[in-house]
Amino acid sequence: MTFHSPAKINLWLRVLGKRPDGFHEVETRLCRLALGDLVEVEHRGTGTAVSLTCSEPTVPLDESNLAMKALRAFEGRMGRPSSWRIHLEKKIPAGAGLGGGSGNAATVLKACNELTGNPLSLEQLIELGAQIGSDVPCFLLDTPAADGSGRGEQVTPAEFPWHLPLVLIKPPFPIPTPWAYKRWADSQEIPGVLYAPQLCPWGAMVNDLERPVFEKFLLLPALKTWLLEHGEVRAALMSGSGSTMFAVTETLEQAGEMAEKAREWCGETAWVQTTTTAS
Repeated sequence: MTFHSPAKINLWLRVLGKRPDGFHEVETRLCRLALGDLVEVEHRGTGTAVSLTCSEPTVPLDESNLAMKALRAFEGRMGRPSSWRIHLEKKIPAGAGLGGGSGNAATVLKACNELTGNPLSLEQLIELGAQIGSDVPCFLLDTPAADGSGRGEQVTPAEFPWHLPLVLIKPPFPIPTPWAYKRWADSQEIPGVLYAPQLCPWGAMVNDLERPVFEKFLLLPALKTWLLEHGEVRAALMSGSGSTMFAVTETLEQAGEMAEKAREWCGETAWVQTTTTAS
């Protein structure tokens, strides 16, 4: 079977402090996008052979891949191995803050469950997903948006009636999430850069991880400032721990126009994509 594995953006991400377990307490709203990967999952029945392939040659195909971790977690919960084939057709870049790996993991969990007769409940799948990564549980909910708390793994569906046109801009470098959180406490704001919440009908858009990331990767605060100078941009923010910046426009046509301007401003090495929030 072939499944759509959507990307996400964080409409807001507030870091509340470090937890005793070493993670950080957060409050966030994750919103699914129309943009996504395709995940093919085939259950081959008895045996232990597992095949993982990917259209993107830089993606690791070993046990470090979150899709593989999801498969192992499902099999561990079921108590019996099987033979599987998984193929990832990637549209979401890695290290972008768009949840590509987490979404793939959630999709594999749902696919394995469906292809074996749905032995696990949604609550059990969410429990497994939380063990794999903080963003995985939100992708298991069949809703356009979800609110995350704890380290992000405690999720509740959120009403989201808006259909937002977006332009996504990822420079040619990834940002490791643990690195961004580690630097959060001691980071400082750059004068002249907007960090304050941007008040929108769907909520106050803010990302506390912009502070540590912007200190190190100076292209990103410059890009955010440049985006906000355009009248058609309603808000601009970094998604997750970056490195993707996204801008919300009034119309999809304006998103396309901003994408063309962004390609010229950023250069050929940037990944630029228009999309919308999922309905």
